[in-house]
Amino acid sequence: MSTQIGGLDAVTLFVEDLAAAKAFQETVFGKPLKFEDESSAAYDFGGVLINLLSVVAAPELVAPAAAGAAGSAPRSVLTVAVDDVDTQCRRVAEAGVTPLNGPMDRPWGIRTASFQDPSGHVWEIAHSLGR
Repeated sequence: MSTQIGGLDAVTLFVEDLAAAKAFQETVFGKPLKFEDESSAAYDFGGVLINLLSVVAAPELVAPAAAGAAGSAPRSVLTVAVDDVDTQCRRVAEAGVTPLNGPMDRPWGIRTASFQDPSGHVWEIAHSLGR
């Protein structure tokens, strides 16, 4: 008997300040809020849900493990496809979000820029150079 593995449904990010994390999502990506309660907010990224969860609620998902400390070095990068990295990067910078790097052309054929959200997660926007 085999089990079929489906696609990625959701990524949950632990956040210290839910309001700041929501503001970042709305400023950088402009995605509509799909779900919200007192400890979380979720956004639809083309069929993958990005769930922002208050770090105080994290133990119910990861116990007995602990949520990582805020401010520790990033251990992942979430990449979001955009039509034009330069235009999106300018728009985000005008809204007060400072890029970590970019826009820059990568040797593997994409143009990228990266930002860090208020909880320390690194987000990259990218488009193919072959467009």
